[in-house]
Amino acid sequence: MIFVGTKSTVNNVASQNSTEINDSEMPKLKLSTIFAMTFGFFGVNMAFSLQSSQMGRIFQTLGADPNNLGWFFILPPLAGMVIQPLIGKYSDQTWTRFGRRMPYLLVAGPIGAIVLVLLPNAGSFGFGYASLEALLFGAFATLFMDLTSNACMQPYKMIIGDMVNDEQADMAWSWQQTFSNLGGVIATAAPFALTAWGISNVAPKGEVPASVKLAYYAAAAILLISTLYTVFSVHEYDPKTYAAYHGISPKENNKKAPSLWKLVKNAPKAFWEISIVQFFNWFAIMYLWTYSTGAIAKNVWNTSDSSSAGYQAAGNWYGVMFCVLSISSVLFGMFLARSKPSQRKFWYRFGCFAGALGFISIYFIHNKWLLIISFALIGIDNLTMNTQPFSLLTESLDGNNEGAYLGLFNCSICLPQIIASIASFAIFPLVGRSMPAMLFVAGVSLFIGGFAVSLIHSNKSDSGKLQA
Repeated sequence: MIFVGTKSTVNNVASQNSTEINDSEMPKLKLSTIFAMTFGFFGVNMAFSLQSSQMGRIFQTLGADPNNLGWFFILPPLAGMVIQPLIGKYSDQTWTRFGRRMPYLLVAGPIGAIVLVLLPNAGSFGFGYASLEALLFGAFATLFMDLTSNACMQPYKMIIGDMVNDEQADMAWSWQQTFSNLGGVIATAAPFALTAWGISNVAPKGEVPASVKLAYYAAAAILLISTLYTVFSVHEYDPKTYAAYHGISPKENNKKAPSLWKLVKNAPKAFWEISIVQFFNWFAIMYLWTYSTGAIAKNVWNTSDSSSAGYQAAGNWYGVMFCVLSISSVLFGMFLARSKPSQRKFWYRFGCFAGALGFISIYFIHNKWLLIISFALIGIDNLTMNTQPFSLLTESLDGNNEGAYLGLFNCSICLPQIIASIASFAIFPLVGRSMPAMLFVAGVSLFIGGFAVSLIHSNKSDSGKLQA
């Protein structure tokens, strides 16, 4: 259904969102509007952070062989490669009275909340320890959780490209990542905090502890609430307003969208250049998610037994370290929000090198408190890799098929994760089945990514006029 507003409707919607109205340029948005369109990432990242910090722990608790963990971590990025380009492509053409991107969010949020409740119960249905049924249930629950989480995430990314001008873009991406990391702080610290409050952190063999289950239940509730807040608070531009602000003909909104393959072939040069850096960044992050609990258990608690109290304590401590990572990202994001467009490549490279040092240091550290430094450095990379690539990409897009391109760009996040998972079957035995060594490999990957930033051509960062 195409929603074509009257002139008064156009002005009303625009005035709710902006403080400056111009018929040919993107307006400067009210801070309350930017808050509404970025705050929802708080709930979305609670889901992703629990997946990142607890998924390896859950599957090893269910009885998965550490050498086979890569199989379970292939499913989430595979889902992202499929769902985000499709949502981007079709939402580009979904002009309804309820918005362009928000209808997708309204459907995905409640479904994601349901899956969050089911996932930690994979070992509670009587399947048995290390049984195929328990592992398959966990794998498919993870797949559906990632499908819905990606379906929630994509509208938040696209709405920034739709409504935020270049002057405010870095601030909007930083706010979004700040709320994302605040959600990560709560989600990853929850099992540790619940254990401290007396909730059991151990369970019968093959079952997930109550501390982890309750953390997932809380994430489900917050995901639902934050999704509804965004849906009912953000007023998207109608077709005429969008066309005017992006300098395109209103007829483009009704034009049949090119195929995803055609869009890929015609993608701007920056799309591919940034994707090279993304490859090395997300290759490393996959190993953070997969091996951190085991690495901390081995280096600090000197155990590899997933059913031991020491291993479960390491799982909680990784949650705390992921919280440190998130706090570091929030603090660095406050600083980066004030940076200039001409500095985007510098900070992208800085983040890669900081993360590389953080990963490599974990290999050598055997004191749990010193890990705070490692994860604080990784937090800096976490902020830059989730902000600067999108700012660099959106500055090279012209407003046409923007949602589709942002969806396709997600493949530069997902494909490296899939390759890293498959590569782990060869790399893990090669490094002596050492989980700490896998994080060392991740650090080397990030160093390569930092040097690859020089390949990116940026309209802002490469302009001598803007740098002056």
